[in-house]
Amino acid sequence: MAVREALALVAHDEKKDDLVGFAARHRDRLAEFDLFATGTTGGRINAAVPGLNVTVLKSGPLGGDQQIGAMIAEGRIGGLIFFIDPLTPMPHDVDVKALTRLAVLYDIPLALNARTAGLLIAAPALGRSGEGSGSGE
Repeated sequence: MAVREALALVAHDEKKDDLVGFAARHRDRLAEFDLFATGTTGGRINAAVPGLNVTVLKSGPLGGDQQIGAMIAEGRIGGLIFFIDPLTPMPHDVDVKALTRLAVLYDIPLALNARTAGLLIAAPALGRSGEGSGSGE
């Protein structure tokens, strides 16, 4: 039985509609992954695209970013789609920086906007665990 790769989905408040729209447009490909999302984002995706079955964690400012960070450090997340809002200050900016730092540190694909997220999920290597996993390639 093949192991499904996991993706984390996160969006700042002003980008939640964009991520929900992205999930709806790419539902078939995203359905091939185990999906995890921070609270409000995950709830909105589940409501708009019920076939995706997103596991909803805590809201980002209440620890959801850190839950996803821990999953990255444990090797349970194979990619992070994080639609950031570069124009609005975030009160939990340190959590956001920590999450993106962990994605870079553990060498997992990281998409910060819709165009890059489309490339990330289209990549043929995504979904095959163990490739590009920080082995000094």
